[in-house]
Amino acid sequence: MISSPKINNTDFTFKEVSLGKLLYNGKYMIAVFNEGVDLNFNNFSEVTTIIKSQFGDRPFGFISNRVNSYSINLSDANRFNEIFPNVKAYAVVAHNPITEKVFEIEQRFFKFNRKSFRDLDDAIDWVEITLSNFE
Repeated sequence: MISSPKINNTDFTFKEVSLGKLLYNGKYMIAVFNEGVDLNFNNFSEVTTIIKSQFGDRPFGFISNRVNSYSINLSDANRFNEIFPNVKAYAVVAHNPITEKVFEIEQRFFKFNRKSFRDLDDAIDWVEITLSNFE
């Protein structure tokens, strides 16, 4: 699911939700969403509740480890932008060229500071460095 030496040596909470699996600590969340899921503002509510509870209004990072194929309803992008103004680092781990192209399309809709990576450890490093600017 989510494997990295950086995760194994850090205090994370694991939670399985209807959309997939979440791993989070006091600074960021890593998500692996289920194959075939269509993410939208409404079905993301369970994750939203966890994010709001875990991070409140503090700056946080989000890493989408896209090992599975799923879609995001881009017509909901503005709602996500509005409800998560404190996302300061949004990383996508793209495991194939198609996911990288999808990321490029999403860039046009989301206002988060977003970056694509091929490796989870690189994404974690970038999120941690970016968040250090907000401490």
